[in-house]
Amino acid sequence: MTASNKAIDNKKNYYKELHKKNRIRDTKSDIVFDCISMFFLVLAVVIVAYPLIYVVSSSLSSTDAVMAGRVWLLPVEFSLSAYETTFKYDSIMTGYLNSIIYTISGTLVSLFLTTLCAYCLAKKDFYGRKTVGFLVLFTMLFNAGLVPNYLLINNTLNWGNTIWALIVPNAMSAWHVILMRSYFQNSIPEDLFEASDIDGCSVYRQLVSIALPLSGPILAVIALYTAVGIWNGYFDALIYINDKTMFPLQLVLRNILILNSMDMTTSVDLREMASRQGMYNLLKYAVIVVSSLPLLIMYPFVQKYFVKGIMVGSVKG
Repeated sequence: MTASNKAIDNKKNYYKELHKKNRIRDTKSDIVFDCISMFFLVLAVVIVAYPLIYVVSSSLSSTDAVMAGRVWLLPVEFSLSAYETTFKYDSIMTGYLNSIIYTISGTLVSLFLTTLCAYCLAKKDFYGRKTVGFLVLFTMLFNAGLVPNYLLINNTLNWGNTIWALIVPNAMSAWHVILMRSYFQNSIPEDLFEASDIDGCSVYRQLVSIALPLSGPILAVIALYTAVGIWNGYFDALIYINDKTMFPLQLVLRNILILNSMDMTTSVDLREMASRQGMYNLLKYAVIVVSSLPLLIMYPFVQKYFVKGIMVGSVKG
């Protein structure tokens, strides 16, 4: 070992000893607090994770095991019969394709409209800013109701059995507008816009070249919120869509459950009825997994933006 290596090792050992001496030891109250905090964190993880594990395990178990209540954590008598029954319907893949189209289209339209509205409300020199802000807030408190909305969309606009009936009515959320407006106001320095004004940038150029590149976290959060809402929604499709080839996945899965429930009630043989009851229970778990799987796959890629996207605009400065 050369002299330089010895000097480096001695320096490392010196800093280690110095770190040990200067380290503040935890008191008994700190240790108790850490233990209690860890206990509640583990408890929260168990409460959140166990239902998910139970649903997946039940969907992979046999009918008899689920009916007997023998599934607690891991699959019992592994079986894929629930998924085979679910995917034997040709409408499943059609529903998947429709939901993907509705989700992507609705999310893009929502991001476009929400960004434009929020950016205008964030500009202090926007004429009519208070009036538009009041109208946005007003929609959070009052709604026209189901019947007027149905008459408007189905009769006046003639959007029945079209994609517009599922995208346009929920294209912009007042809560998302307020969230993004707060982000524009508190998270992007006003000096950037003032400097761009001096350089002769237009309002649209400021939005595209300054605001949007710095708004990745909030855009990801709003996109995920919107996508989850559209993906899980079935009520609008139930009202406005009659063509089965246009049904989203959630409505297709709902019809499958209802169909199996009806078949079960019309059965005469008690043994067959028990078998159908068990398959109906399995189908419920399989349907939950099938409908939730795309969102579970997508969530880890945008999860890192959640805290930053929501909290960064909450405190000014």
